[in-house]
Amino acid sequence: MKKLLFGICLLLSVVLVIEAKTFTIRKRASKVETELFKSGDIIFQTNTGGQSLAIMLATHSKFTHTGLIFYENNLAYVYEAVQPVKKTPLKEWIMNGHDQSYVVKRLVKADSILTPVALDKMRKNFYSFINRNYDLYFGWNDDRIYCSELVWKLYKNSTGLEIGRLQHLKDFDLSSQEVKNKLRERYGDHIPYDEIVISPQAIFESNLLMTVSKQE
Repeated sequence: MKKLLFGICLLLSVVLVIEAKTFTIRKRASKVETELFKSGDIIFQTNTGGQSLAIMLATHSKFTHTGLIFYENNLAYVYEAVQPVKKTPLKEWIMNGHDQSYVVKRLVKADSILTPVALDKMRKNFYSFINRNYDLYFGWNDDRIYCSELVWKLYKNSTGLEIGRLQHLKDFDLSSQEVKNKLRERYGDHIPYDEIVISPQAIFESNLLMTVSKQE
């Protein structure tokens, strides 16, 4: 009898935890529907799969993915570079992140810089990249694109602004075994230490941006 009661209590505890987490996720999703974002806002999140741990260790940042919020026909999307480059509904994008946490930043002078002309140029520039393969090697050419590279280049090509400081691969912390393993997996013995790289963290730290929303 004691074992049965213990099992029932344990089951109820699990159900309550799941319901609480589901409520939190729905509450966040509901907030996204009413929260006022703007086209050109940059959103950051943490992913847990693939190369995410190596990115966190190398950049000393919890953010492993970023994209650009853009409205089309009054619907919010995230322009992102995954496999392939695509636009994803904003709520779906948030649900894909760890614990559905995210931070949204906005250009400090967005109202004067992100004019309809600039935004239209940004949108067209994105569509010139759409369906390109994700760049596992973090190269700086446009043949393949990774997430922070897409955001940086969309801003640079449409406004002339450089959102985030460009670095070289050798500037990151490459000392952990996880990072070393990932580098060897990708490049073998020919690691391009001088390759230009822009990280999600570098964009996040840009003094051209301000935080407008945070769900952590």
